[in-house]
Amino acid sequence: MTSFLDPLISFVSVHAWLAYLTLFLAALLEAVPVVGSVIPGSTIILALSALVPGGDLKLQWVLLAAAIGAVIGDGSAYWLGHRQQRKILNTWPLTNYPRVVEESETFFHRFGTWAVFFARFVPPIRAFVPVTAGALDMPPARFYAVNIPAILVWALAHVLPGVLAVSAFHQYFGAPHEGHPFKHMWILTVVAVAIVVGVTAWIYRRRNGGAVAEAKPRG
Repeated sequence: MTSFLDPLISFVSVHAWLAYLTLFLAALLEAVPVVGSVIPGSTIILALSALVPGGDLKLQWVLLAAAIGAVIGDGSAYWLGHRQQRKILNTWPLTNYPRVVEESETFFHRFGTWAVFFARFVPPIRAFVPVTAGALDMPPARFYAVNIPAILVWALAHVLPGVLAVSAFHQYFGAPHEGHPFKHMWILTVVAVAIVVGVTAWIYRRRNGGAVAEAKPRG
C-alpha cells in the first residue's frame, strides 16, 4: 500500500488542486457499490490529510472535497436504488456479491433510518447501504437528513487524525525533512486508524454472529 501512496503523496504535495481532486474522487468512488469495496478511499483521505500541517493543503478544502465526494457518491447510489427499486439488488454486478447485499439489507432492517448513519463507518457494507436504502424505498428527505450529518462526522473522523498526528510530531520532533526519521509518520497514523476500523468491524461481526461478510464475488 505504501508503495502506491508514497509517489502519490509526493506528487500531489506540489499540485494542491490535484490533491483536492484526488480526495474528492476517493470519497466518491468509495461510496459506489462494488467499486467502494476495493478502492482504499479512507486510506487515501487519511494520508493526504497529513499534508495539512505543513501548509501543502488547507484543512477546510480537504474536508469540503471529501464531504462533497461522499455526498455525491452516496446520493448517486441512493437514487439508482430509488429508481430501480429492489430489482437493482438482483442486477449485475451486485449479483456477484450476494452475501454483502444480504448483509446490507439485514443491517438496514435492523437499524432502520440509522443504518444510513452507522454504515458510513462499517466497511464493506458502507458502499452498499445507500443503494439498498433507495431500493427499499426510503424517502429522499429522510435519507439525506441522516446521510449528510453522517458524512460530516465521517469526514472529520478521517481527516483530523492525520492532521493532529502530524501536527504533534512536528511540535515534538520538528518539521520533517529529507532523511528525518519521522518524514513518513503519517503511515503510522494510517495503520492505527486501520486497526481501529478492523477492531470495530470484528466486534460487529462477533455481536452479529459473523454476519458481516467480506466483499468477495461469487466464484
